[in-house]
Amino acid sequence: MQFVIICHDKPASGALRVATRPAHRAYIETVQSKLVHAGAMSNAAGETCGSVIVVEAADRSEAERISANDPYSKAGLFESTAIRSYRVAIQNGERVS
Repeated sequence: MQFVIICHDKPASGALRVATRPAHRAYIETVQSKLVHAGAMSNAAGETCGSVIVVEAADRSEAERISANDPYSKAGLFESTAIRSYRVAIQNGERVS
C-alpha cells in the first residue's frame, strides 16, 4: 500500500535543514527500498520549504514510523506532517488504474 507524506518546514528553518541534511540522507539510504518518490518542495522564492515522500508500506503505522524516524522529524524541522493513503491513477502520462 502506498502513502504520501507531506511535510512543511517551520518558518526560518533553513539552517536546521542544512545542518540535519547529512543525517537525513544517511537515513533515506536505510529506507530507500520503501521509497517510491521523494524530494523537497520549494516556495515561490525557490527556497526549500518542505518534503514530499511516497512510500510503499505494509500499513499506515509503518509509514508513520518511516516519517517519525527521519532525522528531519527528530530535529523538529517540520511545522506539520500529513500522511495519507495514496493510489496512483496516472503514471508517466498513462492511466494505470
